[in-house]
Amino acid sequence: MKGGAALEAAGRIKALAFDKTGTLTEGRPVVSRVVVLDGRDEAEAIGLAAALERRSEHPLAHAILKAAEGYETGALPRVEGFRSVAGRGAEGRVAGRRYAIGSPRLFAEAGIPLDGARGALEGVEQDGETPVVLGDEHGPIAVFGLADAVRPEARATISALREAGVGEIVMLTGDAEAPARRTAEALGIRYRARLLPEDKVEAVRGLVAEHGSVGMVGDGVNDAPALAASSVGFAMGAAGSGVALETADVALMQDDLPKLAEAVRLSRAAEGIIKQNVLVSVLVKGLFVLLAPFGLVALWLAVLADMGTSIAVTLNGLRLFRARGDGRGAR
Repeated sequence: MKGGAALEAAGRIKALAFDKTGTLTEGRPVVSRVVVLDGRDEAEAIGLAAALERRSEHPLAHAILKAAEGYETGALPRVEGFRSVAGRGAEGRVAGRRYAIGSPRLFAEAGIPLDGARGALEGVEQDGETPVVLGDEHGPIAVFGLADAVRPEARATISALREAGVGEIVMLTGDAEAPARRTAEALGIRYRARLLPEDKVEAVRGLVAEHGSVGMVGDGVNDAPALAASSVGFAMGAAGSGVALETADVALMQDDLPKLAEAVRLSRAAEGIIKQNVLVSVLVKGLFVLLAPFGLVALWLAVLADMGTSIAVTLNGLRLFRARGDGRGAR
């Protein structure tokens, strides 16, 4: 935790927004299907896709690179003029021809029709997979369906957060509707799909306006703006990007999702103990201020009260060790 302000903010959150890939899911999607559309060889299509994704840090790009290892693609072609399009995909030139790979939105914004890929896209989304399209200025070349499993501990973490007092939990993702819905239904939370990084920021700001104090949990470069817009940002440390770790207020260094609920629970317990300590200190010192003008307070008694109060608030603060051990928070 980056200081006391982050500790207190984590204890006050009323709502929590999650990224999907790598946060609620394992972040290791695999290519479950390859549909080639223009008559090319499947190995050639996935080799071209891998070449474009080679410089990307997104988990979906890593899945395509991993899948390419199972094909006899030969040496990957050289990509010139590579450009990453945040929240959408990537572009580059291969042998003088411009190619793009990413979500259907990338092609829609470029004005490239995907009519020839409609059937493949519908099949991918109906199965709850994330669609990735490879194409050029003339249209789609191939459609990849990628699947990602929900983290085994995600459901227990959501339940623990609700028990800790987080009333609203929502998933914000750039994925298509079907895979987002499948993950959200498995966890019993609300979701918003097809969001660009700037859309996530607006969604977080809307939650802040509604609930006052909102946390955001993410791990990627695209999550950094939303982490900054939240009241307190949580980054998945082990698998998170450097930008996300730098932006966040709290880092889960072991990439252990249940630690999120523990962080919120301990922050709430710490805030409660802080309030108790302040109240006790004010009452004791106020009492002595009132009694002093009447000569009812001896010097030794005042010193004893001051030192006793310091010891009492210190011992009260040590209850946080017990809160961490029993998992219920300080009472």
